[in-house]
Amino acid sequence: MIYIDNIYAQEVLDSRGNPTICASVFLSDGTSASAIVPSGASTGKREALELRDGDKKRFLGKGVLKACENVDTTISDALIGSSPFDQGLIDGILKDIDGTHNYANIGANAALGVSMAVARAAAKSLNIPLYRYLGGSNAITLPVPMLNIINGGSHADNTVDFQEYMIMPLGFDTFDEALRASAEVYQHLKQILHKSGHITSIGDEGGFAPNLTNNEEPIEVILRAIEAAGYKSGEQIAIALDVASSELVDEAGIYHLKGEGRKLDSGELVGYYEKLCAKYPIVSIEDGLSEDDWEGWKLLTQKLGDRIQLVGDDLFVTNHEILAQGIKGNIANAILIKPNQIGTVSETMQTVRLAQRYGYKCIMSHRSGESEDHFIADFAIALNTGEIKTGSTARSERMSKYNRLLAIQKDIANAQYLGRSLFDKNVL
Repeated sequence: MIYIDNIYAQEVLDSRGNPTICASVFLSDGTSASAIVPSGASTGKREALELRDGDKKRFLGKGVLKACENVDTTISDALIGSSPFDQGLIDGILKDIDGTHNYANIGANAALGVSMAVARAAAKSLNIPLYRYLGGSNAITLPVPMLNIINGGSHADNTVDFQEYMIMPLGFDTFDEALRASAEVYQHLKQILHKSGHITSIGDEGGFAPNLTNNEEPIEVILRAIEAAGYKSGEQIAIALDVASSELVDEAGIYHLKGEGRKLDSGELVGYYEKLCAKYPIVSIEDGLSEDDWEGWKLLTQKLGDRIQLVGDDLFVTNHEILAQGIKGNIANAILIKPNQIGTVSETMQTVRLAQRYGYKCIMSHRSGESEDHFIADFAIALNTGEIKTGSTARSERMSKYNRLLAIQKDIANAQYLGRSLFDKNVL
């Protein structure tokens, strides 16, 4: 019987230079594997707890030595001797030894690091790819990427309110062709911004962060880049937005579009989106209302839910119980999937299965603080999410996911790329 022989963690740095956990698992057959946990900047208040030390003398209080110690002691003591091939059992033990609903004791970063490392070690021991181990023979769908090419909000220090302006390459037959087209659009966007006198520095996720006059101008500039690259907007490459509205709302429920000097209530903001969607080839809006504005979300879903993808991120935080409330209330029609919002591989899979059962689309997602770890690339294919959000075609921590997907495409003989079939004909 192969069993877990040792587990430990160490403090490493993410793409923003902040500390995070790298967990390592060693099996009795000599197999070892590690996993690095990502960290978000724009976070939902109902996310699982990311345990930080709070010692201002180290990393401005962001150290994770306590979480590492929890891996080396409490978690290690509980899991050594267990089979690595029962992911549900492993993750159940992690949940039990923590004893809270949000990993407030051992830390979701500690739990997720170990959970991912165990899955990776198990796959490696069986000499099969991670996506095949977690997804079985049905893991054949290459995800449509959502590439963040202009940053605003909390992801960049500029005048743009919306957090992410993304492109979705829908009009292509294969993932590699879709990625190539996206990279070409990105390079043309850089040239257009440079010629217009904008600084072409990039934000946390590889998108450019120009100071533009309003929240529509980034869309206009992206459409110019699509055309300059030789592609047709809407038909081949569509627009997606992550508004991150929880960052824009005040205590009275009023949304502040500071870049435009406007204050809108929920209904007015929904009307604002309706006009944008009528004017531009937008197929997806993420976090269009704040995480607490459920009535606003109901209205948004009523107005646009049959036309575009409405994604809950801060709203659902990858939590199957919160998602169930949304399903019951007919709120949104898609969910962003971030494993570190919920804590373990198994809990993430539970949420995805619930979403898919009720026809909600799933988008596997990175965080703003990432690493070279490409676990979510395999995970997206394992769960057939059909979509992945992992930044622009810049910065190696983002490209590691895309390059892994390219390798997987070559590995799967009957790989599928959904492209335009992701959406109903009335969307495009």
